[in-house]
Amino acid sequence: MENTSPSTSREVRRVRHELKLREVTVARIRQTGTNMLSITFKGDALHDFVSLSYDDHIKFVFPDGNGESIRRDYTPTEHDPQRGELTLEFALHAEGAATDWARRATEGMPAVIAGPRGSMIVPDDYDWYVLAGDLSALPAITRRLKEIPAGTRVTAVIEIAHLGDMRQFDTRAELDVKWVANGDELLAAVRALDLSSGEGYVWGGGEAATMTRLRTVLLDEKQHPKGAMRVSAYWKPGASDFHEKLD
Repeated sequence: MENTSPSTSREVRRVRHELKLREVTVARIRQTGTNMLSITFKGDALHDFVSLSYDDHIKFVFPDGNGESIRRDYTPTEHDPQRGELTLEFALHAEGAATDWARRATEGMPAVIAGPRGSMIVPDDYDWYVLAGDLSALPAITRRLKEIPAGTRVTAVIEIAHLGDMRQFDTRAELDVKWVANGDELLAAVRALDLSSGEGYVWGGGEAATMTRLRTVLLDEKQHPKGAMRVSAYWKPGASDFHEKLD
């Protein structure tokens, strides 16, 4: 039996932030998976940086090989205001300007951080949570699992193409992780979940076609309340600087 409730008693709260351009430099680089690179930036401009949600996005501004400015969306994974540091994780795709920049990054390289414009704050008292996405969503999922209250029931469905991108999560949640190999397996795993017990929140991020199908599964097949979900297309094959909220 699926959840046919049209709404939820809990509400996601939006908080807007002052938009600033912050000049930073690379402080540290760490490989976090076969296709994932964590880069920590530092700069005095980061002392008043604010990111209140795991779903936040900043614009990472960097020069390409021709000196032209490129902008890409990234999730802040860690922020230390005392040290003036901010960490982003880069998915190392086969090609792309951001991938090229990350691969050649060295300590001291300059960049610019802009935003986030706002934060969508999801209540922490839902009965359960589902987090679904591919490699591009892994930073947001990792941050959510780190920040979520102890004992929270969470199911994470994560699509990766390489076993080397599997990771252990720093979390106090009651966590069930399902690693899948492609978008079809991700959808099948979500279809197999029982979403009928209590009130839950579903978050999804990843490739546009898969996320569109995920939204259909949640709304049409699972009858999950629209107010208790957020599904975003993080990327689309052949498109640069692509991000689209689907719900």
